[in-house]
Amino acid sequence: MLKRSAQSPSLIGWLSLTQLISWGSVFYLFALLLEPVERELGLSRADASLAFSLALLAEGLLAWPVGRLIDRGHERLVMTLGSLVVALGLALHTQVDSLAGYYGVWILLGVGLAGTLYPPAFAVVIRRYPNDFRRAIIVITFLGGLASTVFMPLIAWLMSLLGWRLALWPLAALHLLVCAPIHATVLRKAPPPLKTSAHAPRAPLHRHLLSAPYLLVGLFIVLLMGVTAALPAHMVSLLRSYGLSETWVIAVPAAVGLLQVGGRALLFFFEHHLNLHQVNRLIPCLIPTGLLILLLAPWAGTLQITLVVLFVAVYGMGNGMLTIVKGTAVAEYVNREQAASLNGALGLPMALGRAAAPWLLGLMWTPEAAYSSGLWLMLGLSVLGVLALVLAQRLAAPHPSP
Repeated sequence: MLKRSAQSPSLIGWLSLTQLISWGSVFYLFALLLEPVERELGLSRADASLAFSLALLAEGLLAWPVGRLIDRGHERLVMTLGSLVVALGLALHTQVDSLAGYYGVWILLGVGLAGTLYPPAFAVVIRRYPNDFRRAIIVITFLGGLASTVFMPLIAWLMSLLGWRLALWPLAALHLLVCAPIHATVLRKAPPPLKTSAHAPRAPLHRHLLSAPYLLVGLFIVLLMGVTAALPAHMVSLLRSYGLSETWVIAVPAAVGLLQVGGRALLFFFEHHLNLHQVNRLIPCLIPTGLLILLLAPWAGTLQITLVVLFVAVYGMGNGMLTIVKGTAVAEYVNREQAASLNGALGLPMALGRAAAPWLLGLMWTPEAAYSSGLWLMLGLSVLGVLALVLAQRLAAPHPSP
């Protein structure tokens, strides 16, 4: 039995701050860089979008080794080095003058993100507070959810003031002078690796890997992760194609971040009073609902802004709470004791889904229809993901086997 550890508010607070910076200055940066980089380098939308997909692929492919290093007590090294790599990637991005260089810096940024985003931060919290990590994770996602709200207006202002190349230097400085020192300082004294008994029986992991609930939960996670990774990279261009003013183009992604935090706050304060399985079914439904509203907005005439605001509310809250559902679905509907291994086995398909979706959305863009075809595809994939989760719930045992 693992002993309950007292949570450190300072550790959780500092990790929340570095999550805010890491998500805001890189993940949401791409949407603002997409069009100016296209123009300057003479790229097509599909070619430019592929850079973000390569970053997500690099991050996903490194998820397993990063997790192994953290399990062995090297969390300080992983997250500090990750921040330094991101700082280097942003600095090198200021010098990009070719497609190969553009792809190279985003692959490097993906490597850095593998050590700085939610997965390593969640792993740190789970290792330090093995019996009381859920609420700590929700707290960390509060500030992380504000990344677009804080950084999209900030980056847009820096780009208008300095140009896109010079605007990257302050962002690189945040990782070098803020995130790296925080990780190097607060992640000292990592817990030692957990040791398993030599006489412990081999767990039937293969049985869970081939079970219908696991395959369905995996399909749900991969599809919803792909859909929600595709939209941020194209949100600015998509809203411009709707003819919205630049104020709305920046305000909408920023507001999505606020609503993500609002959704997580609802879970934090009310999760003990709600039926867990009903909530887990309802939350993912908000993603296709939001996408449908967004698709209808161009045809709404004078109600276009109203539908865009409604999209922000529905999609923002749904995406915020979806992070928690995806992180706990395997434990709830497949197996709790081996949840870490089962989630790790999804690393490659998740990486491929997250990498392919932004590129596919860019590939399906046309001057005539803009993002319409791609959004319909994302809507269909998200509905399929929701149905997979519902079926997994029905097939799962009332309490996942240990």
